[in-house]
Amino acid sequence: MANPANLPFLPPLLFLLAAALPALIHAFNITSILATHPDFSTFNHYLTATRLASEINRRQTITVLAIDNSGMAPLLAKHLSLPTLRNVLSLHVLVDYYGAKKLHQITHGSALASSLFQATGAAPGTSGFVNITDHRGGLVSFAATNSDDSAIPSPSPSSFVKSIKEQPYNLSIIQISDPLSSPEAEAPASAPAPVNITDLMNRKGCALFSALLAADPDSSKIYADSADGGLTVFCPSDAAVKTFMPKYKNLTAAGKSSVLLYHGYPVYTSLQGLKSNNGVITTLATDRGASKNYNFTVQDDGENVTLETGVTTAAITSTLIDQDPVAVYGIDKVLEPRELFKPEEDAPAPAPAAHKKGKKATTEPPTPGDAPDEAPADQVADDNAAAGGKFGFAGAVAAAMAAAAAGVGALLTNQLIKMSF
Repeated sequence: MANPANLPFLPPLLFLLAAALPALIHAFNITSILATHPDFSTFNHYLTATRLASEINRRQTITVLAIDNSGMAPLLAKHLSLPTLRNVLSLHVLVDYYGAKKLHQITHGSALASSLFQATGAAPGTSGFVNITDHRGGLVSFAATNSDDSAIPSPSPSSFVKSIKEQPYNLSIIQISDPLSSPEAEAPASAPAPVNITDLMNRKGCALFSALLAADPDSSKIYADSADGGLTVFCPSDAAVKTFMPKYKNLTAAGKSSVLLYHGYPVYTSLQGLKSNNGVITTLATDRGASKNYNFTVQDDGENVTLETGVTTAAITSTLIDQDPVAVYGIDKVLEPRELFKPEEDAPAPAPAAHKKGKKATTEPPTPGDAPDEAPADQVADDNAAAGGKFGFAGAVAAAMAAAAAGVGALLTNQLIKMSF
């Protein structure tokens, strides 16, 4: 039997596997989890409507105090505006891990937990904390605090009911009996000011792309209209746009618009979301009802996030803004869609020279790489990959991690066998 000390490859392989596992462990989707529990459909709906779901998914450690459909009824009867309802529901999201076991083992019987309402700076003063108390007999109660840190009296204190989902020590979803009450959270809240995307890009190193977008009123309007419902923009640097301009000038007006819209994804996605959810995504060019896909693939190697179009591969280099419902990321290349550009390897090969006398070799003029009439044949593969929806991510990540683990296991086995002989 081989001595593990004689296996120099073992520590690096174990290190790589250990480094990869946290990404898989962390990945969760609160909407998908609650979708399997119909009794929480109303709570789940408003997490999405208020855009709290995306904020929850991007956090590494979180506890959600979920309320069932009957418990949500009194809260909805108050007819709060959506921004105000967001504040109230953010009281039910704690930025620490509290599983069922921890709730019944609180030191000194009481703990003050910070909620998302407080952690994001939306809560005035020192409000936005939740007091958790472990009473005798196994009862655990929850109460929001006011600005002087005292618990707010409630005619019907909310209490722990059951655990719905636990993923130590990243995610805990527990049911509580009643919504938490807070005057600060229920105070009228105004909607966030809209983001001027072109102005933001102009100030953050994407001035040339911003100018191209401003020169196309229709595309600029599509970006502006999409921002309210959620938008992610990939903005190429000025240097990248300068390099691309000769190709851009040769495009038709429709082609130019498609390139501009190809850099927008009509869903808000945080950088963490891009890292944990690799796969094919659609773009604003797709949403125009175009006859072709205008998709590209998001890939993450653990450090860098790249966007692969089949023609170019661009890397995300910076974050201009990441504020739900809008995220804008800087990239180092212009994204060239396969519907308009051909990759170099697809370029036609030179015609062979003629050997027979009396016949001249004839060659057809090469198809311009800037504007082919048809997409390459292997675009069909892209079509099939996109059929599952805008993000085919979670399955791809799980499969990749399983393959990585299996590959490491196989390599270890082979090496151990060799060393044993």
